[in-house]
Amino acid sequence: MKKVYIEVMGCQMNKSDAERMYGMLEYLGYTETENPKEADLLIINTCSVRQLSEDKAYSAIGVWGKWKKNKPDLKIVFFGCVAQQAGESILKRAPYVDLVLGTQRVYELPELIKRIEAGERLVSVEEVPYPEREIKINRVKSVNAWIPIMEGCNNFCTYCIVPYTRGRERSRKAELIINEAKKALSEGFKEITLLGQNVDSYKGENEGENLSWLLRQINALEGKFRIRFVTSYPTDITEELIDTVIELDKVCEYFHIPMQSGDDEVLKRMNRRYDYATYKKICDNIRSRIPDVTITSDFIAGFPGETEEQFENTLKAMTELELDYSNTAAYSPREKTVAARWVDLYIPEDIKTERLARLNEHNRECCLKSNQKYIEREMEVLVEKLENHDGQSIITGRTRNNKIVHIPYDKDITGEFVNVKISSARTWYLRGEMIE
Repeated sequence: MKKVYIEVMGCQMNKSDAERMYGMLEYLGYTETENPKEADLLIINTCSVRQLSEDKAYSAIGVWGKWKKNKPDLKIVFFGCVAQQAGESILKRAPYVDLVLGTQRVYELPELIKRIEAGERLVSVEEVPYPEREIKINRVKSVNAWIPIMEGCNNFCTYCIVPYTRGRERSRKAELIINEAKKALSEGFKEITLLGQNVDSYKGENEGENLSWLLRQINALEGKFRIRFVTSYPTDITEELIDTVIELDKVCEYFHIPMQSGDDEVLKRMNRRYDYATYKKICDNIRSRIPDVTITSDFIAGFPGETEEQFENTLKAMTELELDYSNTAAYSPREKTVAARWVDLYIPEDIKTERLARLNEHNRECCLKSNQKYIEREMEVLVEKLENHDGQSIITGRTRNNKIVHIPYDKDITGEFVNVKISSARTWYLRGEMIE
């Protein structure tokens, strides 16, 4: 059998795309390999959210191009958000690439692979999505199955490339999603995570088929398992959705709600549809109704025109909102976005770097404070893996509210639910003892 290796960069959606590609390629006689040097087909699955990710993608295929000199039958596919954005220019920049495949054409992969095997060099980055088909999905061995339910974004935040690379919002058929969930559960997965750039915007083909409805359909499936969903746009979180999280026993007490800045003026320049007071009201409402809920967020340091005072408002917001964890990044200009044209407002690199360091330190403080609340508490943990930490066997898992827990234990019970008493807290995880 021929061998394929996929290098995945970026978000969970990219990981899900890779699992689908592995499944499609199996029908063409390919088997997955973890060693790229022994592959007959190499696929780079790219992310364009930040320039660093894009640079890493081009660097990786540069190495592959050198391998091709000694292995002329090697095929190289450039896939994902950078491919969607750059298109045909990639073939000129990297003449050793055989196929440039955009995010909205993933289901066209089998037909295109046959053509490049026959010697063609191709580009498929049309914005019209290639029709989805029911396919085998070769999921990464884990307890968690990622299931995309919608893709794309209509918000056009001034810093974000997603509407240009993933396209406008479009939802998958509910039947396909539910069948995929059933299949994952039958394969032994114990957690279903529903994915979308704006997951709360899900709309099925029939009236009333929204995210809350979909959660109810999956919650009704047999077996003990958990359900999560990411990512939520703040003002798209409805009372119905909060009610659904409260009512359904398998849906976890966890919301990921990107804020991006704690300053109203910066939020306005970002074209976010809320201010600090609105975001705080949303968080306060969720916390008042759902005990032990975890709320995580995203923040950008050094957005064009951001003053020191405005940056400090972000630090204050993280504290006042009692955020449990935040993803952080320095602003990175992306071609086609509005903010990329504000060159005269760019923050110097040294200031962006310094602000990001302070943001990260504040994030660490917030995480530790959040974790310390659970010391002496008894919590249910879904075990994800067994590891050796400094000579001690440790099982690692997550609570319903997405807290990572390390537990001394010498047996591999991955996939099992266990009750644990939390003994101590660290910045990024909790330590616990098994309750026999």
